[in-house]
Amino acid sequence: MTDPTPWYHEGLRFNCTQCGNCCTGGPGVVWVTEEEIKAIAEFRGLSLGEMRINHTRLVAGRVSLREFANGDCTFLDGRTRRCTIYPVRPVQCRTWPFWNSNLETPTTWQRARAICPGMDQGDLVQLEVIQQQAAIIDI
Repeated sequence: MTDPTPWYHEGLRFNCTQCGNCCTGGPGVVWVTEEEIKAIAEFRGLSLGEMRINHTRLVAGRVSLREFANGDCTFLDGRTRRCTIYPVRPVQCRTWPFWNSNLETPTTWQRARAICPGMDQGDLVQLEVIQQQAAIIDI
């Protein structure tokens, strides 16, 4: 019988440093809903058409934010390395690093930690909060 207690049952430390590391790298997807697209467009003063054409793409029938050729999200300021839509960033971004894929094992957590200086830093995030975040979107 497998122990149902997750390896992180005592909580995990996390403090977003807004370094931008999670907004760049190899090709990937940042799933966005219609509501998130509208919120980002409004926040940036874009029409929905501009938002869709310049900042989203279809991937396997779902909508993702676009990236530049270097892997940066189109909303990452290349100079400051800051997110330009931070107050309205998509739920996928809001729930980092508490994704199921990062929480599978201590090894997957450490692999993600290699790119994120905020992991294992800052305040202790309790198990219940981690599980709530992980349940919002399955990444």
